[in-house]
Amino acid sequence: MPNLSDFEWIRPPEKYNITKDGVEISTEPNTDLWQRTYYGFRNDNAPVLQISSKEKYFSFTVKTQFDSKRRFDQCGIVMYLDSENWLKASIEYENENIQRLGSVVTNHGYSDWATTDIDAKIKAMWYRLSRRDSDYCIECSYDGVDFKQMRICHMWEGGGEIRFGIYACSPEQSSFVAVFTEMELTDCKWLAHK
Repeated sequence: MPNLSDFEWIRPPEKYNITKDGVEISTEPNTDLWQRTYYGFRNDNAPVLQISSKEKYFSFTVKTQFDSKRRFDQCGIVMYLDSENWLKASIEYENENIQRLGSVVTNHGYSDWATTDIDAKIKAMWYRLSRRDSDYCIECSYDGVDFKQMRICHMWEGGGEIRFGIYACSPEQSSFVAVFTEMELTDCKWLAHK
């Protein structure tokens, strides 16, 4: 597990707890990460806890646990470079039946959102972010062993030193506790295409 004392907050939440085993974040209402696309809305106030690296090839894995219950509540993995260049992967609560397992990539101030619907009863997910220079792969797993690809993307500003880690937010009038454990920083598990 990476040393959590090496991680730094961007917009620390009012309530959080860091132990040797992981991090708990209590989300605050009206917090989110989104830029422009679809309806011009912009929000850049979610708390982010990250570590920096110049390493060009690595994988970062984390387990998330959550009891979200309001639309768009979310927690997951993030690489936040600045307000207009970042990516994230999470489960966003939709209603008592479904949630949206998805990812957002924001390049030069425009966000996209790729999702698939999953059961609302799921309350834990592992994510793995892998880097190969300026290209990134996001994967997810229900058990921390069998990972499935969510997306591959290019980050136009993601070729140098980057910051990556975890985030949690509640875009509407909500709050929940997000728990992050089993963080692991390893050699790149996203193998070169041959």
